[in-house]
Amino acid sequence: MQQTNVTKFLASHGFYKDLDLLSLAKSVQNDMIERFLGHKSDQDMIPTYIDPSAISFQKKSVVVLDAGGTNFRSGLVSFSENGSYEISDFQKARMPGVEKELTKTEFFNEIAKNIERFKDKTSEICFCFSYAMTITEDHDGILTNFSKEIKAPQVVGTFIGKELLNALEENGWKKLPKVFLLNDTVAALLSGSGNKKYSSVIGFILGTGLNAAYIQGAKKEYELKKQIVVCESGKFSGFKNSDFDIILDEKSVKPLSAPFEKLCSGAYIGSLALETLYFAAKEHIFSEAFSKAILLRKTLTLIEVSAFLENSDNENEKYPDIFGSEVATSEDYKILFEIFDSIVNRMAQLSAVIISACLFQCEEGKSAERPVFVSCNGSSFFKTYKVIERTKEYLDKIIEKSGETLYYELSSAEADITKGSAMAAFV
Repeated sequence: MQQTNVTKFLASHGFYKDLDLLSLAKSVQNDMIERFLGHKSDQDMIPTYIDPSAISFQKKSVVVLDAGGTNFRSGLVSFSENGSYEISDFQKARMPGVEKELTKTEFFNEIAKNIERFKDKTSEICFCFSYAMTITEDHDGILTNFSKEIKAPQVVGTFIGKELLNALEENGWKKLPKVFLLNDTVAALLSGSGNKKYSSVIGFILGTGLNAAYIQGAKKEYELKKQIVVCESGKFSGFKNSDFDIILDEKSVKPLSAPFEKLCSGAYIGSLALETLYFAAKEHIFSEAFSKAILLRKTLTLIEVSAFLENSDNENEKYPDIFGSEVATSEDYKILFEIFDSIVNRMAQLSAVIISACLFQCEEGKSAERPVFVSCNGSSFFKTYKVIERTKEYLDKIIEKSGETLYYELSSAEADITKGSAMAAFV
């Protein structure tokens, strides 16, 4: 089967390799602006009341909690007056609500038990809660909705900081700390702030989920002071889904929610790839024996997809075992490679779209001497086959096609989420 035929198969189901990325980026940016103007939009554009330039360090230690899509992490971060820091007593556990549905009480009790070792030993907890929240001026957060397939519906609509303090008190804490809520994109952004080399900072996450945050300058028409704004990029709906995307969404825990996140984040890409293969097998794109092997497969992960691409990308064409190598032909593996590569390539395309929309909106990075630092986080971004280099390539193409002069540096800061979360205590 020729490569063009695979492309035709994908296109026949609405999955196109060539996307108008600039138009899509501008649509994302326009959606941002609509929310600021009080109009209907997909992205929440949540103000955080945090201006990184107002941070002033002092000598103290704070507990950091990080509730991600898969793992719950906790540790102690100790700062000095000059901003240097040390991380200690760092532990990782399973994120509550991943394996089974929990009540509100069960959810927060699991967190309280995970941080029992810090009981009455801290005056501040910085809680990186990587889900859509409305942030209050006293830095609590009201959960808008769970994504990433977390199952704890009673937690939605509650004040996360307040509920955590209630759970700590129920678990015997006598000295209740101040709790600061922030998003992982804010933590990533904060970790990259403070360097005068950069004109601004963007936080970008592509892990289990997808999101971005940037520093919005003060604007009268937006009625905003200068501060970090969390976009909730995963909610953007201005992308026409393929048949594969539609099926994936219908089978997800929350159909029609976080549509953009389901196109490119780690929680969904493995399942999306498998749905695509089901279509291909039923349409006899593969050999009969290999098609039968595919249709018997019940699960597939992004890690497996990426590993197949990494191990297949060599001159010897020695393809790794997947779906049973004894039934696959060389042609089957070539087709499989192209399908997987197309899905992973779209991850990079859509990552570039979100980052460029933030670059356009933050209105910085006009000088090569002071670029915007894009502080990236997420295993899906850093560990998936060619996603980093392709994201940079597509980002450069979007900027060039826009006609704007923008400079950026894309990387990650050391211990970004842990350090950045702790920095919230110094706002």
